[in-house]
Amino acid sequence: MSHEVKIHDAQTSILRELLFVPEASYADLQKPTGLTSDHFNFHIGRLVDLKLVEKKDRGRYRLTHRGKEYANKLDTDNKTIERQPKVAVLLAVERELDGKMQLLFQQRTKNPYFGYWGFPSGKMRWGETITQTAARELDEETGLAADYRIAGVYHEHTYLEGEEEAAEDKIFFVVHCTNPSGELIEKFEGGVNKWMTPDEARQLEKRYTSFETELEMIEGKQGTFVEEDHHYSKEEF
Repeated sequence: MSHEVKIHDAQTSILRELLFVPEASYADLQKPTGLTSDHFNFHIGRLVDLKLVEKKDRGRYRLTHRGKEYANKLDTDNKTIERQPKVAVLLAVERELDGKMQLLFQQRTKNPYFGYWGFPSGKMRWGETITQTAARELDEETGLAADYRIAGVYHEHTYLEGEEEAAEDKIFFVVHCTNPSGELIEKFEGGVNKWMTPDEARQLEKRYTSFETELEMIEGKQGTFVEEDHHYSKEEF
């Protein structure tokens, strides 16, 4: 589903039953929910309206192709949709000026991580390729176009001080962008963009704790896959 729909626990129960059979009868689906016929009719009807379930002949039901994809996300033990990592691109835009290599850094001016500097990034949309996401995000956040090279994959767990569960689970496709063209957007709602050498960026007070790892991936000093845990205080986040 392109836009996730929150569904009732009874509807989740119906989807779970249909996940393990090609099709099922009304009675087979009603029994695990413990609902009266009136209430069950509402919930099975809702799933049909959402095009997650379809009714066949003789009062039998089965998952639609959309329903199969949705139900496959279920944690079948506790009947909840499993949380999954955020998937995004990390854009390292490079240029040469007066014989010096510069990278485009971005200061985040929205929560979380308000005021932190790092590389521009953006979430992938359903159906996009990695380079399509990179091109769209680069245009939206910087006004630039570039050539793209996928430098690697960076997986990060972010923990807040005093918390055992990760606050964020993020997978970044690190994209090296060269030969940039266009007029740079220096400031927009949510961020500030600035060209700097890596050493100049290292002098910034508020940098993501992943700053050096991401930089080394672009410079070829890390492997093409890096997985790390990072920690912030609740005030920093």
